[in-house]
Amino acid sequence: MEAAAEIDGVTPTDRQREVLDAALSLLVATDETLTMTAVARRASCSKETLYKWFGDRDGLLTATVQWQAAKVRAAPVDPETLDRERLAHALEEFAVDWLTVLSGETSVALNRLAVGHAGSEKRDLGAIVLENGPFAMRRRLGAMLEAGRTAGLLRFEETGAVFGTFFGLVVRDVQIRLLLGERTAPTPTEIDRDAREATRQFFVLFGTSEMAADTSR
Repeated sequence: MEAAAEIDGVTPTDRQREVLDAALSLLVATDETLTMTAVARRASCSKETLYKWFGDRDGLLTATVQWQAAKVRAAPVDPETLDRERLAHALEEFAVDWLTVLSGETSVALNRLAVGHAGSEKRDLGAIVLENGPFAMRRRLGAMLEAGRTAGLLRFEETGAVFGTFFGLVVRDVQIRLLLGERTAPTPTEIDRDAREATRQFFVLFGTSEMAADTSR
């Protein structure tokens, strides 16, 4: 992941990234409500700076979750110049990022925390993770999939459904096993292999006839 992750199209400064990383570590390590005071203390900055950057506590919480989710990036693709190789490469890179982030300790802890808060008085975290995690992934990948369809490389009817299939091929049962306590996350080599295989299988299912023939070689 060479390029810096963005939040809503804006790349955070180095100092803002440090603050967001501090907020993430605080959130997943203590299982406590995130407060401006606690984050300011951990990040060695003033509360005034946090309010200036993020608005309020909910803004900080949202930015923190977005920062984690933004590490899964979708390469921009142009339907006018898109071909099989470019689309396959973009999908495979997305899958690698996705698996790497989802299987990391921070995401596992954050998702456990969000699930634990679901249906309780702390529903704000669950809603923020849902909107800026799975829903954000769907929007990000959806644009890439629709570009592939426009370019005549993919054939499908409903973007949400095809996103769900790609998710299943990429993530499989990895996330649920880690959430339930499995301690061994996939290695980078395994992630590369699984992302490549998921992309191949996806094209067999949704590629045009020429694409399916090509990816089966």
